[in-house]
Amino acid sequence: MLRRLGAAAILASGLGGAAHAAPYPSQPIKMVTAFGPGSASDIVARMIAERLQARLGQVVIVENRPGASGQVAADLVARAQPDGYTIMLATNTTHSSNPYLFKSLRYDPIKDFTPLVQVCNFPFVLAVSSKLPVRTVAELISYGKAHPDQVNYAYGNSTGQISAASFDKQTGMRAAAIPYKSTPQAMTDIIGGRATFMFVDLASAAGQIQSGSLRALAVTTEKRSALAPDLPSVSEALGQPGFDLAAWVGIFGPAGMEPAVRDKLAEELYAVVSSTEVQEKLSRMGAEPTPARAEALKPFVARQLKVWGDKVKQAGIQPE
Repeated sequence: MLRRLGAAAILASGLGGAAHAAPYPSQPIKMVTAFGPGSASDIVARMIAERLQARLGQVVIVENRPGASGQVAADLVARAQPDGYTIMLATNTTHSSNPYLFKSLRYDPIKDFTPLVQVCNFPFVLAVSSKLPVRTVAELISYGKAHPDQVNYAYGNSTGQISAASFDKQTGMRAAAIPYKSTPQAMTDIIGGRATFMFVDLASAAGQIQSGSLRALAVTTEKRSALAPDLPSVSEALGQPGFDLAAWVGIFGPAGMEPAVRDKLAEELYAVVSSTEVQEKLSRMGAEPTPARAEALKPFVARQLKVWGDKVKQAGIQPE
C-alpha cells in the first residue's frame, strides 16, 4: 500500500511539473544579425522579427553584432543555449566564406548550428560615388589604370570583398582593399570620395542610388537581373563569362535544439518568409525571395561551402 502511494506521489509530482512547464515561447526571442543597422541583413531581420512576434505572441528583439566579418555574431549564437531564445539571421559571409577567409574560426558553420529556414538572395552591384567621373565599367577600369596607387575598394562583408578582389584580379587595376565593419559605413566613404568603388547589395544601396549619391555600374549575377534590368552584368561588361556572385540569407539556431522547439520555430518562420506580403517586400527592397524549409537549408549550406571556397581561391584571397 505504501509503495503504491509513493509511486502515485512521484507520478503526480511529474505530471504537476509538466503541467506547470511554460510553453514555448515564454520569454523574448533574440534574433542576432552580423551586420549593423541599415544593412540589408538588418532590414530583413526586422521585417521577419515583426511578423514572427505577431505569430508567436512573444517579443522578438533584433540584436546587431557586427565585427570580424560576422564572426562575433556567429560565435555568440553557436555558444548560446539551444532553447530557441537565441537565433541568427546568417548569410554566406558567416556560413560559406569565413571558413576560407580565416585560418581559424571558433565556430563550425555546419556542426554548431540548427538550420531553420532559408529566406532570400541578395544580388550585388558594382557602385561608385556619383562624383567620380565614370559611368561604365570600362570607364572605371580606365580611371583605375590612369591613377595607379590611388584606387581602392571598400567592403563591409565577404561577398563585397570576394567580388571586388575577383574584379580587381580580372581587370588588373591593383586597387587596395579597405575593410569595414558593415556595409553602411563603407557606402558612406564611397559617397564621400574616401574610397573608389565597392560591390554592395542592391537592397542596402537602393536608396543612395535613387537619390543620386551612388552610381551603379553593373550587377554581379551572370546575367542581367530582373531587379535592375538596365544594368549590364559584370561578365557582360568585361566580355568574360563566369562572374556570378550573390549573397544568400538563412536563419539558424544553435546546435542541439529540442525537436519540438526547433520544429515550432521553423514552421512559424517558414510561414513568415513564404507569405506573399514578405516576398513582395523583399522584392521591392532589391532581394530575391527563396523561401525553403529547414530540411532543404541544411544541404544547401553544405553545397555553398564548396561554392564559396572555390570563389575565394579564384579571387586569390589568402586567409588571414
